[in-house]
Amino acid sequence: MCGVSTLPQVTPADIAAARELLSGVISPTPMEFSQSLSTLAGVPVHLKCENMGRAGSFKIRGAYTRMAGLSEEERARGVVAASAGNHAQGVALAARMLGISATVFMPNGASMPKLRATRGYGATVEQVGTTIDHCIERAREVEAETGAIFISPFDHPAIVAGQGTVGLEILEEVPDVGTILVCLGGGGLLAGIATAVKAQRPDVQVIGVQAAEAAAWPGSLAAGHPVPVPQMTTVADGIAVGCPGDVPFALVQEHVDGVETVTEDSIARAMLFLLERAKLVVEPAGAAAVAHLMDRAGQAGTEPAFDPTRPVVAVISGGNIDTLLMLRIIRRGLGISGRYLQFRVTVPDRPGSLSGLLTLLAEQRANVLEVQHGRTTAALHVHEVQIAVTLETDGQEHSRRVVDALTEHGYRPVLSD
Repeated sequence: MCGVSTLPQVTPADIAAARELLSGVISPTPMEFSQSLSTLAGVPVHLKCENMGRAGSFKIRGAYTRMAGLSEEERARGVVAASAGNHAQGVALAARMLGISATVFMPNGASMPKLRATRGYGATVEQVGTTIDHCIERAREVEAETGAIFISPFDHPAIVAGQGTVGLEILEEVPDVGTILVCLGGGGLLAGIATAVKAQRPDVQVIGVQAAEAAAWPGSLAAGHPVPVPQMTTVADGIAVGCPGDVPFALVQEHVDGVETVTEDSIARAMLFLLERAKLVVEPAGAAAVAHLMDRAGQAGTEPAFDPTRPVVAVISGGNIDTLLMLRIIRRGLGISGRYLQFRVTVPDRPGSLSGLLTLLAEQRANVLEVQHGRTTAALHVHEVQIAVTLETDGQEHSRRVVDALTEHGYRPVLSD
């Protein structure tokens, strides 16, 4: 990684060949029109649902394309891979289909469902380090030690060609597309889609979207070569890649119109929106494109602008998420949207204080989720009690009305994050 690639460039013909190869392996993933996102963004919005594809993400496309091209001698040596989860499942499934033994290195803290699914497809799984980059380093060591073939998650022409088949499907499913938004980690998916799309429709904007807390691409593009970031702290593990791939970097430079970043809060908000309004279970990385779309809806004049007369396609790259993580993100998304209000108040320790507070909240039509009643806080006077309340509201305006009502009735609410 982060060197100069000696591998050949990916051509539209390579992507067309990958499409033919995959025709008996996977079916085109659904393209869903989203009325709610269209209303919010002021432009027709379609969702390319790779989360509903085989193994729950787009990764099987590249993994199978790469591994199907191995010689018999190479297949006999087996393969090694490194992944936070989706590429792991793609490699494991492709290996099972092709009769190849596979060992996959995954970071400590990887999603339990992804670990179980990878093992379920028949791969040997070892956990190492805390990032994809640590896993890639270990996989490369095993490659050198054993002769097994390393299957990169993004940095090989066959991987990029396989991922590029998503772009061909988009052009067929939404022929008048004007902008395509694609999540961005190592760059294989973005490079493949951009290469496929620009060959047929150079007028279509292709935009990459990266998590701001793992954003290696803006600095790399500015420098003109891949540059690693020193650290990453993002919930979007699927795109937490410390350095762009060399093969995709050249293609992104040539074909992609821009790279944007989104915050952790924006990702959480997008995941909640997709769950509630689109009825889609989406992992954090998979929600990045929609997060950018939602951010732009509230920022008039932000570049690059979308043509309001032509549809936007946001690629939902995967849906493999740990249930407990989803619960935490939903809670965070509710808070960001102003629908989850936590506060504490100090009241006299006498009968009726708690019921008076709850009555006021009921009058404000706030749904009480949790109440904690404590007398042991050191800051309290002997005749005081602290009440901590968690509420569900209809949004930020409703939350403000609740806080205003509390203040007007003599409470001094202290809000919690």
